[in-house]
Amino acid sequence: MSETFRPGAARALFFSTAAFAVSFAARGLVAALALTLSLAVSASAQTTASTSPIDDRPKPAATPSPTPTPAARRQAATAKAPKQLRLGRVNLSGSLRLRAESYGWFRAPGFEDEYTFGAAQLRLALGQQFEKWGWLVEGEFPVLFQLPERAVAVAPQGQLGLGASYRAANGRQDASAVLKQAFVRAKGVFGNRAGSLKAGRFEFVEGLETVPKDATLAALKRERLAHRLVGNFGFSHVGRSFDAVQYVRENKSSNFTFVGGRAVEGVFQLRALKELDVDFWYGAFTRPLHAERVESEFRLFGLHYHDGRGALKTDNRTAAARRADAENIRVNTIGGHYIAAVKTKRGTLDALAWGTGQFGAWGNQSHRAGAVALEGGFQPGGAAAKWKTWVRAGYFRSTGDADPSDRRHTTFFQVLPTPRVYARFPFYNLMNSEDAFAQLQLKPHARLSLRADVHHLRLGNANDLWYAGGGAFQETTFGYQGRPSGGRRGLGTLFDLSADVSLTPTTTLTLYGAGVRGGGVQRAVYPAGGARPAARLLYVELLRRF
Repeated sequence: MSETFRPGAARALFFSTAAFAVSFAARGLVAALALTLSLAVSASAQTTASTSPIDDRPKPAATPSPTPTPAARRQAATAKAPKQLRLGRVNLSGSLRLRAESYGWFRAPGFEDEYTFGAAQLRLALGQQFEKWGWLVEGEFPVLFQLPERAVAVAPQGQLGLGASYRAANGRQDASAVLKQAFVRAKGVFGNRAGSLKAGRFEFVEGLETVPKDATLAALKRERLAHRLVGNFGFSHVGRSFDAVQYVRENKSSNFTFVGGRAVEGVFQLRALKELDVDFWYGAFTRPLHAERVESEFRLFGLHYHDGRGALKTDNRTAAARRADAENIRVNTIGGHYIAAVKTKRGTLDALAWGTGQFGAWGNQSHRAGAVALEGGFQPGGAAAKWKTWVRAGYFRSTGDADPSDRRHTTFFQVLPTPRVYARFPFYNLMNSEDAFAQLQLKPHARLSLRADVHHLRLGNANDLWYAGGGAFQETTFGYQGRPSGGRRGLGTLFDLSADVSLTPTTTLTLYGAGVRGGGVQRAVYPAGGARPAARLLYVELLRRF
């Protein structure tokens, strides 16, 4: 692909994607409605206002979410929850998500750099919640359709979009059944009414330890703080779970959360049952602050990560040096955040600061790295408030490695994140990255939320790699991809637009489109794309909750 789509390709891709998505979504919606009706008929007529069998799952955990936009989250938070289905005394909930994805990757002649594929994901959960304890078991059933056959190019071009990632991870397998969650939770543990303990298999998202009452702070936490280092990778069609233990002590003035566990296979791999030799320990202290016109919050956290799989590490050393390094990875991350919402006569101002420092061992190298994010926004009053206008801008920077031949590794390590929250077209992530962005959100109708972003992207260090991916998901695959920079830093400019339409209180349609004009890094890796290699991503998604 060059700066513009090849002649006729854009039109053909648009109509083929639209036709595929419409037929796919229609069949899926009928199936979801039929499933819901059958469950309702067979279930007890008793209902409650709860949206899940047990109410402590991290958000979003119980049901997959559409395009992760703050506007969509605010819409979901205010939408009427589906009535709780019951099978006798057991609560039943779930969701069906259908999506058609169309990629036009940076041009790679001889390989499928343009393709469309589909996926369906059904989740069903059973559980009970009592005064002092509760339990939940949730199954997930992902199905993939029409994955590309030749979308993994020779190095350094690699996987040409996420369709290639699914094909590489699964071969010809296209469906599976997954034990997504199975846990018990006890309240009032250790003689403390404010404490709770959860053990088993569950999803966990760092940064969502608390949900502020202030809507602005809650949106900032969901969309600009959570998932940066540990997340459930909810955008993928399998996702990520952990076999873990979580202790929470919360009162009106503070929250202390501790989690320790092991990652489970999944994300792109349909077989998602076994633990990986990857463990983490996380602790966080969160405190809300209140003033007359200012609502704010700070968090201090620590995270330890250990990878003992022996998978070939992705970094900027030579292949021979990496193959010779069989030592484990042990990375410690210390950091914090501060967010604030300030009410003024003209509207609401918001501010966000997030930063981390890392130390430890990257195999046989010492590890020292860091990252920082600074953001601000404004929600004007007056006429603009009718459309719930929100304008934001920010800057992110993480360290890269300047010298691949020394004994120090200084590339910021993103651990086990959900990368698409911060890279909606996930051809990059937050490692060795610099991102200056502007964002506009609008809600012109109660059922319609819009978001538009522009990102100017560069590498943090030209001597390091261009990284993508979201961490460990297979025993023998490292989980991050790295392409050479060619001594350049420019990753180009990304433009994207999303629309979330609430068709019913429990059904959401999401439309997303993104285009990137690449920079010198892509020009070195994908020379057939010309001076400014271009790529795009389109998708249509339908989500039905019950």
